[in-house]
Amino acid sequence: MSTDNINSPNMLSLSYAERLWRSWREDASSVPPAWREWFEAQGGTAPSAAGYHASGHAGERDLADQNKVDQLVRNYRVRGHRLARLNPLADPPAPPPELTLEYYGFGDGDLDRVFSAGTLSPGDMLPLREILRRLQATFSRYIGVQYMHIDDLQVREWLQKRMEPTENRIELHPQVQRRILQRLIDAEIFEEFIQNKYLGAKRFSLEGAETVIPLLDMAIEHAGQQGLDKIVIGMAHRGRLNVLANIMEKNPRKIFAEFEDADPEQFLGHGDVKYHMGHHSDWTTRQGDVVHLSLCFNPSHLEFVSPVALGRVRARQDRIGDTERERSMAILIHGDASFIGQGVTQETLNMSQLEGYRAGGALHVVINNQIGFTTDPEDGRSTRYCTDVAKMLQAPVFHVNGEDPEAVAQVICLAMDFRREWRRDVIIDMYCYRRRGHNETDEPAFTQPLMYEAIRKRDPVRKGYLERLTKSGHITLEMAEQMTVDRRKRLQEILDEVREAKPEAKPVERKRVLGPVWREYQGGPEPGGPPVLTGVPRKRLVEILESLATVPGDFTPHKRIERLLEQRRRIAKGEQPVDWAAAEQLAFGTLGREGHPVRLSGQDSQRGTFSHRHAVLHDAKTGARHAPLSHLAKDQAPVVTINSPLSEVGPVAFEYGYTLTYPEALVMWEAQFGDFCNVAQPIIDQFITSGESKWGMLSGLVLMLPHGMEGMGPEHSSARLERFLSLAAEDNLQIANPTTPAQLFHLLRRQVWRHWRKPLVILTPKSLLRHPDCVSDLDELAEGFFHPVLPDPAVPDPGKVTRVLVCSGKVYYDLVAERAARGRDDVVILRLEQPYPLPGSAFVEAMRPYRDDAEFLWVQEEPANMGVWPYLRYRFGERLLGRPLLGACRPEAASPATGSAGAHKLEFAHLMDRVFGPVKGSGLITGAWGA
Repeated sequence: MSTDNINSPNMLSLSYAERLWRSWREDASSVPPAWREWFEAQGGTAPSAAGYHASGHAGERDLADQNKVDQLVRNYRVRGHRLARLNPLADPPAPPPELTLEYYGFGDGDLDRVFSAGTLSPGDMLPLREILRRLQATFSRYIGVQYMHIDDLQVREWLQKRMEPTENRIELHPQVQRRILQRLIDAEIFEEFIQNKYLGAKRFSLEGAETVIPLLDMAIEHAGQQGLDKIVIGMAHRGRLNVLANIMEKNPRKIFAEFEDADPEQFLGHGDVKYHMGHHSDWTTRQGDVVHLSLCFNPSHLEFVSPVALGRVRARQDRIGDTERERSMAILIHGDASFIGQGVTQETLNMSQLEGYRAGGALHVVINNQIGFTTDPEDGRSTRYCTDVAKMLQAPVFHVNGEDPEAVAQVICLAMDFRREWRRDVIIDMYCYRRRGHNETDEPAFTQPLMYEAIRKRDPVRKGYLERLTKSGHITLEMAEQMTVDRRKRLQEILDEVREAKPEAKPVERKRVLGPVWREYQGGPEPGGPPVLTGVPRKRLVEILESLATVPGDFTPHKRIERLLEQRRRIAKGEQPVDWAAAEQLAFGTLGREGHPVRLSGQDSQRGTFSHRHAVLHDAKTGARHAPLSHLAKDQAPVVTINSPLSEVGPVAFEYGYTLTYPEALVMWEAQFGDFCNVAQPIIDQFITSGESKWGMLSGLVLMLPHGMEGMGPEHSSARLERFLSLAAEDNLQIANPTTPAQLFHLLRRQVWRHWRKPLVILTPKSLLRHPDCVSDLDELAEGFFHPVLPDPAVPDPGKVTRVLVCSGKVYYDLVAERAARGRDDVVILRLEQPYPLPGSAFVEAMRPYRDDAEFLWVQEEPANMGVWPYLRYRFGERLLGRPLLGACRPEAASPATGSAGAHKLEFAHLMDRVFGPVKGSGLITGAWGA
């Protein structure tokens, strides 16, 4: 025998001989005759490498074939899913070559040859026929598993031990089987009933994918057994009404009332379609555990709700101190086309294992209808599976045929246990179909005639499962028919009640929608009354500044950071005014000391895009980190700053979701530059600015957007203030452009201490971070409140004022410098610190001291079709407070800024000439440059 086989790195030949020897000891007839003779010749002793080699035993063919069998086992683990019967509309797939015996040179004559089963059945010697049967049963029946891409051997072996001994099937108690059948009946009858009673009404039915209802039922039951008491569900509109009725236990009376739409005046200007609505309820499991369920409201933007749901889960974990992520989880239900097609999926998956976003693993369920509206898979993706994007994670993907409810049950148990064991996301790809078109008025056969011919011939999954149960004797046809009749009868009774009742005139009860944590908070119009005092005693401010300037004794900061720490000490001593970064840190620190959690995330937010924040310090010698804001006091609330991934949609959606569950926290997302926030426009439009109007959901999310025309080019100048103003209505959000550190301090604190919860958009500065005039005295933080309008601190004689300039943001400092350079003591400059809601009374008070004939001029550095100017003209026309409304801006432009630093300076000079030059005519001061 060749020594190459004996001395191979894994000693496969000897290992094989040892396994055969153990089998021979138990049953001599179980091993091939040649090996039996050799073992007998050895006197029954265990084989050794030397003895095996010296024997000259002619077992090379057996060894080579064992290698092939081992490779066959591995290939089934890697690619067995290719052979699985996943698609209920298609014939069984042809096997890939490497999953056939012929590929390895085996034929029918080898089926009864005995081989080591290896880790498939440790210690067992099995006929090739049985090894192949087990492999096909485990990996290629109605479940296909992709898990061999996982790097961690422990995880792979854990999955193999859970799948291979049971051949990937679960033995269900008859009671559980009847429950599955009942859930299938509930799902099918609900869709049938709606179809018959509201023919042609859009509902985006679940027909063809009814197994989702027992799937969710089993997932929730399993969650209760695992000690979870909160599940947040995110899903698009496909099947949402069915989930609302049969999982969320929303009273069908309310669903039918939405279809009836008997009181449209109640919803004039607000509300949303029925298949976008959310709900929450308590689910009591069979064991008596209570699991709170919350189904997120979602627009038609499909996958964008996923990071919102995860943000809610993480917030709940943070609220209750669940650092092990054991009590809350997310179930995210996807469509096949959107899961692979929308980039927010990748962003959501990417965040799943990041420290700032980890939520203990989500259960992803793809309702795989094998179509996207009218687009076939081959036109919608470049991958075999719609879930291939999820292989970026170290997590398994379970593909399962949705017409086999018990295969789905096995997958659910596996998936929930995997999530619990490894705290990672897990993906279920449930193959099914869409019995109707994209909606109930659509004709799918226009574009998929063959698919829909096959669908029309298929019975509902309930019927097939019922036949299976009746054959096993676990239920009778009469019992199942009675279950169906009872369900249909109950729905009819509820519909009759709805149609006989008078429409309810009362509006939606917002506090019930929001949940108990929102009892102290309100939405609606901005409350009147005196401003909320947000000052903090100077002593407390000094204490926090000193803490911010302190590092551990063995910590070596960077030399330039040492200067920063010294600046903080000087501010504490009153030797230096408060700059922007210090005011921000003081706002965070004081809130943390007062028990309010603070969470800031964004690209490079720990240091700050402009190297101004340094919320997390790094040891110059060891790289160790130190976050001063986390070391202010033993009893402080968490104050965290998170570097987000290089994306906008997912992180913004996550933080929005976080605010829905943590109203008492200050939650902020910071753009690297304000220009980049438009990447998150779907979240801004569909959730942040309209969520209250559509769904009654409140949010206190803060968007911090660096903004200012400073010659940095079109993509580093504008946060698109005009877009936010165009979305502003009904006091749905706050927009602020503070110009002093004290104003920022009070604004951030007001966001928490005022119990009016609205999103806040802050246009933050760039050059002002280090502007010598953009500073505040520490006493300005110790007293007072945020001022939506700031008067001119120069206080010229009102009687001498001939021109009143009103502006917002950085341009104020440009105007002050230009006024001084020109010696114009007849010009006063007012600052609009809060463009929305527009502070009418404060504006009137600021204008009151000046003569009626003083020229009133709005000034902005943005082009005329951007910034605040278009909003002012829209709201007030040509006159404001009885005065002609004039404006000085850059001319309208398709792009917010020039890319030439020289052109920027020239534009600025022209703008200043217009501001301080004579006013000609009325209306907008604009035109070609140099005119």
